[in-house]
Amino acid sequence: MTQGPEIVNQTAVTEFFFSEFPNLEEGGLLFFFPLLLIYVFIITGNLVIFIVIQLDVALHTPMYFFISVLSFLEIWYTTTTIPKMLTNLVSVQKTISVAGCLLQMYFFHSLGISEGCLLTAMAIDRYVAICKPLHYPTIVTPRLCSQLTAGSCLCGFLLVLPEIVWISTLPFCGPNQIHQIFCDFTPVLNLACTDTSLIVIVDAIHAVEILASFLVIALSYIRIILVILRIPSVEGRHKAFSTCAAHIAVFLLFFGSVALMYLRFSATYSMFWDTAIAITFVVLAPFLNPIIYSLRNKDMKEAIKRFLCPQKWDNRAEG
Repeated sequence: MTQGPEIVNQTAVTEFFFSEFPNLEEGGLLFFFPLLLIYVFIITGNLVIFIVIQLDVALHTPMYFFISVLSFLEIWYTTTTIPKMLTNLVSVQKTISVAGCLLQMYFFHSLGISEGCLLTAMAIDRYVAICKPLHYPTIVTPRLCSQLTAGSCLCGFLLVLPEIVWISTLPFCGPNQIHQIFCDFTPVLNLACTDTSLIVIVDAIHAVEILASFLVIALSYIRIILVILRIPSVEGRHKAFSTCAAHIAVFLLFFGSVALMYLRFSATYSMFWDTAIAITFVVLAPFLNPIIYSLRNKDMKEAIKRFLCPQKWDNRAEG
């Protein structure tokens, strides 16, 4: 006789409620405008980098090709979470449908994994450029760049799919409060009214993937730094290091936030630190990436100036 109500309860939850967002009267607008400005900067900065690299012939090299792809992925990566966060800051109903939540998780993690794989490809590119410069043109060809990019995206969008499909089959019967600022695996699985112990295996697989990418990139850059230190001239060392300094900064920022978010194992954080780490992962890292790749790169800065002020550069060329 109790089966009927249980079935009803298990199918009752059709949307989730984000409990970590302040209401308007609690200062929601104080967070809304800074986040909106950051989002506009992320989209504009990455879009400018992508367009400039596509249009400027001087930047048609493997390194800048990978940077353009990374900027393109960053645009969509932030779009999966920040617009919904902005809506939740100013709306009374801070909800998301179950289907919308699953889609957000899928695209957020797919794009994140794709970026991680792409950073691995970029580390390999810098390794070959600095450690095997004479063989670089024959090894890192446009075809290989396209294959590595396609492989990174394919890897990202296929690896998460089985997990999302499995979660979509789980019953959710309440409570429906997500204790996070976006839909993520652990907060959503905590709401399922069935055994989710299988997620431990899935988490272990993801942890191995993250650690494998981290080790490949770290070993590549360690090897690069050792080679740079053996360059006799100070100018040569500075020039070689400047070509990969931005990559190392993005690598540390990306995998540092990933490690805090997903490799905590048995460690538990307070709600404040959970939210702070999520903001670093979702907002801060994408915000700093355009700055790192544009302000610390002389060729990129000049290309952006030519793109924004073409007449000024044409006059210089004629003079």
